[in-house]
Amino acid sequence: MSEAHGPGAAPRGRYLAFLALGALGVVYGDIGTSPLYAVQQAFHGTHRVAATPANVLGVLSLIFWALILIVTVKYLVIVMRADNRGEGGILALMALLGPRRHTTRGRGGHRFLMALGLFGASLLYGDGMITPSITVLSAVEGLKIATPFLEPYVLPITILILVLLFGVQRRGTAGIGAIFGPVMTVWFVVIALLGVRAIARAPGVLAAVNPYHAVEFFARNRLRGFLVLGAVFLAVTGGEALYADMGHFGRRPIRLAWFGLVLPALLLNYFGQGALLMRAPDAAANPFFRLAPPWALLPLVGLAAAAAIVASQAVISGAFSLTRQAVQLGYSPRVEVDHTSEREIGQIYIPGVNWTLMAACIGLVLGFRSSTNLAAAYGVAVTTTMVITTILMFVVERELWGWHTLLAGLFTAFFLTIDLSFFGANIIKVSDGGWFPLAIATVAFTLMATWKRGRSLLAESFGMRSLPLDIFLHDLAQRHPVRVPGLAVFMTRNADGVPPVMLHHLKHNKVLHEQVVLLSVVTEEIPVVPQEDWLTVEALGEGIYRVIARYGFMEDPNIPDALAAAAGREGLRFKLGNTTFYLGRETLLTTKRPGMARWRKRLFALMSRNARSATDYFRIPPNRVVELGAHIEL
Repeated sequence: MSEAHGPGAAPRGRYLAFLALGALGVVYGDIGTSPLYAVQQAFHGTHRVAATPANVLGVLSLIFWALILIVTVKYLVIVMRADNRGEGGILALMALLGPRRHTTRGRGGHRFLMALGLFGASLLYGDGMITPSITVLSAVEGLKIATPFLEPYVLPITILILVLLFGVQRRGTAGIGAIFGPVMTVWFVVIALLGVRAIARAPGVLAAVNPYHAVEFFARNRLRGFLVLGAVFLAVTGGEALYADMGHFGRRPIRLAWFGLVLPALLLNYFGQGALLMRAPDAAANPFFRLAPPWALLPLVGLAAAAAIVASQAVISGAFSLTRQAVQLGYSPRVEVDHTSEREIGQIYIPGVNWTLMAACIGLVLGFRSSTNLAAAYGVAVTTTMVITTILMFVVERELWGWHTLLAGLFTAFFLTIDLSFFGANIIKVSDGGWFPLAIATVAFTLMATWKRGRSLLAESFGMRSLPLDIFLHDLAQRHPVRVPGLAVFMTRNADGVPPVMLHHLKHNKVLHEQVVLLSVVTEEIPVVPQEDWLTVEALGEGIYRVIARYGFMEDPNIPDALAAAAGREGLRFKLGNTTFYLGRETLLTTKRPGMARWRKRLFALMSRNARSATDYFRIPPNRVVELGAHIEL
C-alpha cells in the first residue's frame, strides 16, 4: 500500500493556490450563491418585513454578524480545528469521540452522543437534495425578470441543468474544481462589483456593521423579526458543508479562499442589495438581479445559473464523503467508490448516491415549483445539524483539547444561543415543506443505525460459532488432515478465534492447504493508517498465520496488496495464482430473539443482500474465490 498524500498535509505555493481555486468551486458554491435568495426571502418571503430603511439596516446587520460569528469564528476558526487527521464532517467528529479514546463519559452518555451525531450526519442527505434544487431554480428564475416570455421554460431548464450537473460528477472533484473554480472566481468578482456600484449610491447602508441595528430590529419587529431569522440563516447555510468538505482540499486552502475573496464579495453584495432597497423598496421581489444594469441582466442570469450549478457541488461532494465514512465506520453496507485523484484521497465519486440525489432533486423541483416554496423546506436540516455540531464540539473542547469546563461552556452557550435562535425560526417551516429533510434524515438514520446494530449482532453470532485458536491447533496436530499445495486465505471478523468458514471447509472437504492465512481487516477511527502500523503478521504454528490489515476510514482495503506486503514475513509465501480465498455467504434468518426488532432484522437482511460483494470491495480476483454458504439466525 503506497503512502497516501493525505488531505491533512500542508500545501504551499502553487499547489496551495490550485487547491484554493478548487475550493472556490467545490466548497464555497453553496454559501456563495446565497445572495440569490437570502435578502429576497427577508423582504418578499413568507415571513417578510417591510423594506423600510430601518428594517434593511437591521437585516443586513444580522447577515453581517451571522457570517462573522457562524462561518468565520465558529467553523473556520474553531470547528475546523477538530479534524480527524485532515478529514472533517460529523462522522469524523464522532470518530474523534470514539469509546476507545475517552472513558470520562458513561456508556449511556456515549450512546447518546453517537446517536446525536449519526442523526446530524443523516440530515446532510436532506440538505444534499434541497441545495441543488433551490440554487439552480432561483438562478433560472432570473429569466422571468429578463423577459416574461421565458417563464414557462424555467422548470424544464432547471431540470436539464440538474441532469447535466449530476452527469459530470464522475469526473470527480479534482476535475470539477478545475472547471468550477474559475467560474466561481468570476462570480465573486462580479457580485462584489455589483455591490460596490450600489453602495456608492447609498453609502449610509454601511452603518449596518453596527450590531445596534440588529438589536433595534428585534425590539421593533418582535415575533416577525424573530421569524425573519429563517431568511437570514439562508446566508450561512453552506457552513456545515464547508466542514464536511474539508477532506477534499484541506484547511489552509479553504481558509485562504474565504478571507481572500469569498467573505469580502459576499458582504459587498449583501450591502449592495440593502443600498438598492433603501432607494427602491419595490425591488424586494428580486433585489439581486435588480442590482444589474439592464444591458447586463441576461449575462448575469447566465452567470448565476453557472454559479448555481457550482453551488450544488459542496453538498454533493459532502454526501460522497459522508457515505464513504459511513461504510468504513460500519454504518452502511459496502458501496461502489471511485477515486478521482491520485494526490487527494478525499476526492471520490459514488454512483449510487449521485443518481439518488439527482432523482430527489428533480422530484423537489417538480413538487415545489418555485424557489420561494423550496425556501420553506430549506434551513431545517442545516440548523439542526449546526446545533448537534455545537453540542459535540463541547465534548471535543473538554476531552481532546483540555479546555476548562467554564471556558468550553461559555463558548458552547454562546454559539448554541445563536444556533437555537436560527433553529426556532426555521422549525416553523415543517408544515410548509421542512418535513422533507427531516423525513429523509429519519430514513437515513434508521438505515445506518440498523446496519450498525445488525453487524454487531452478526459479529456476536460468529463469535459464538468460532472455535478458540489453541483448541483448534491442538486438534490439528493430533488429526493431521491432508495438506494440499498452495495458500488458503480465510477472512474473519474475529481476530482471536478460528473463523466458521474455515471449520466448515475442513469439515466437508477434509483437507487444508500447506499454508493458511486467517485475515482480518480492521477499520480504525482515523482517516489514514500510518505505513508502519498497517500490517501485522503472526505465525501460529501448523502452517497457519494470522494477518491483520488496518485501514483508515478514508482508505479502501486491497487484500492482494496486503498479502503481497506480508509475503516473506514469518516464512509466509504468497503468489496470487497459487492462492484460494474462502469467503462466507450468509443467508440471514430473522427470529424473535432479543437484540433488535424483527422488522429491523428484515431490513438488515435486505441491506445485506444488496451490499456490494466482498470480492469487489476487497479487490479479490473473482476466479480465485470460493464461497461457502451458511444460515445465520438473528
